[in-house]
Amino acid sequence: MATVTEIWVNRKNYRETKIVEASAQSLADNQIRVKLEKFGLTSNNVSYAVSGDMIGYWKYYPAEDPWGKVPVWGIGEVIESGSDEIAVGERLYGFFPMASEIILTPGNVKSGGFMDVTPHRVELPALYNQYRRTQADPEFLQQMEAERCLLFPLFVTSFVLYDYLVDNDYFGADQVIIGSVSSKTGFGLSELLKQEGVKRVIGMTSAGNLPFVESLNCCDQAFVYGNESDIDTSQRTAYVDMSGNAKLTETLHNLLGDNMVESCMVGATHWENRGRAKDLPGAKPTFFFAPGQIAKRDAEWGPGVLWDKGSAAGAEIAKKISDKMNIESVAGAEAASDIWKAMLDNQVSPSRGLLVSI
Repeated sequence: MATVTEIWVNRKNYRETKIVEASAQSLADNQIRVKLEKFGLTSNNVSYAVSGDMIGYWKYYPAEDPWGKVPVWGIGEVIESGSDEIAVGERLYGFFPMASEIILTPGNVKSGGFMDVTPHRVELPALYNQYRRTQADPEFLQQMEAERCLLFPLFVTSFVLYDYLVDNDYFGADQVIIGSVSSKTGFGLSELLKQEGVKRVIGMTSAGNLPFVESLNCCDQAFVYGNESDIDTSQRTAYVDMSGNAKLTETLHNLLGDNMVESCMVGATHWENRGRAKDLPGAKPTFFFAPGQIAKRDAEWGPGVLWDKGSAAGAEIAKKISDKMNIESVAGAEAASDIWKAMLDNQVSPSRGLLVSI
């Protein structure tokens, strides 16, 4: 019988991983077996781990305590099907574990995709239970599998953040500060804001990533961490933080005071400096939950409209920055575990696009 290989991460110590091999399970009625061909690995996946208990990311693919399976965005091929509606050979795009294969239970099947209705996932945010049947996508999109794995989920999040700011009239801000703007979600948001051109866009990054950020030309100004006092604090400011760095949040709030009109926590690229500062001046820092904004727009615009808009915007950003990204293939569970740890230690340049196959 075939063997399934998975990478498990200790939920209390993200640097501790183990490679788990087990015999493939037989399919139940209506299930499909999907071979995961490739998935993107970015700082976004670190954020999934950090917020895994709060939002429920660990629950999509549960493991034995204290272990968890970090979700990733990838492309898979159906290699066995017990479904009358999904054929062997179909290619799927969606939310998978770091594994060689996975069993899904398709429901609400349409020409363009389906929902996974595995019982334990039904109560979780529906956004991550959707799978695209890629043969229904336009040809240009079918040719962008690497970009879909690496960039699209992040740029869709960028678009949802952008829509959140627009939907709230930027909370009255004159400028937007983006923490860890070198992250893909960060520079995606910066690019969307700069395209609109109605607010000043300021990026925060490390000295090592500053040349990359400047090459993207996506900010009006970019500052290195430690130089926060150079920011114009007389302007009403919306802060969107991809870093999760509590010290940076505290510094900016104390500098801006009541001019901090929105403080939105999104990612955790600086996950070891995370925390929740209390009693800060200005707007109370809150955690941004993308599925909440998507659900709001689904009710207002119709299901899937915001996601489609975000995907289209993401494709344009991906094309624009393609010459700035070096896509690398990482093969095998050991190599994948090693690059995961390098990601945790901020040793992966933002210009690297890591495409992993177990």
